[in-house]
Amino acid sequence: MLATVDSTNAEATRIAGSLSSPTWILGLNQTDGRGRGGRQWADPTGNFAATLVLFPDDPLQTRVLRSFVAAVALFDALVALTGRAEAFSLKWPNDVLLNGAKLAGILLETIPLSAGRSALAIGVGVNLVETPSLSQLASGSMPPVSLKGVTGTTVIAEEFLEFLAASYAACEEQFATFGFEPIRRAWLARAARLGESMTARSAQSEISGIFDTIDETGHLILNTAHGKKAIAAADVFF
Repeated sequence: MLATVDSTNAEATRIAGSLSSPTWILGLNQTDGRGRGGRQWADPTGNFAATLVLFPDDPLQTRVLRSFVAAVALFDALVALTGRAEAFSLKWPNDVLLNGAKLAGILLETIPLSAGRSALAIGVGVNLVETPSLSQLASGSMPPVSLKGVTGTTVIAEEFLEFLAASYAACEEQFATFGFEPIRRAWLARAARLGESMTARSAQSEISGIFDTIDETGHLILNTAHGKKAIAAADVFF
């Protein structure tokens, strides 16, 4: 646990070479958090910022599926804490929503190590007590909410990590034992706007359609006017 850190993922990069087993890094005050696509992650004091460092030996296409493992684990930790399963949902590719607004995000990064090895950093940010100012967010971002503001649940970061670490360990064991399919089904059961219209935007394209499923590689599948489209990476808008 660190009183202050620039970014828990950055700290993971600095210390991964000295670690020998899976390790959680918790930052009580994160000053330069990172989100997807190089965006800044706004992190008011009292919110949750942590990174899990893993040393998987599976191929890259399997490693990246741990974003879904982490999402299911985060959903389950929030439900265990609040008892309000109906309030939470998962937004492809890596967000957790609370009553349809953004509560949490997940960021995966690969950390090169010596001798051709690498580690995996799974960063998790959750608005536990404070909602980031809209001025701190990128244009077009989904409106944020906080756990305390919506549910009244008060939990400090150290306590939340206990819930999340236990939940992630259970999901990781399932993933390691049975592969992606049970995690895929669990994620879809918690998915936001399944069967509804959405738009996936990337730097190269914009595709609108009906959210059909995610496939065995974690790609978003949209039913469009031109047939099914598989999308590997994009920002999703409802």
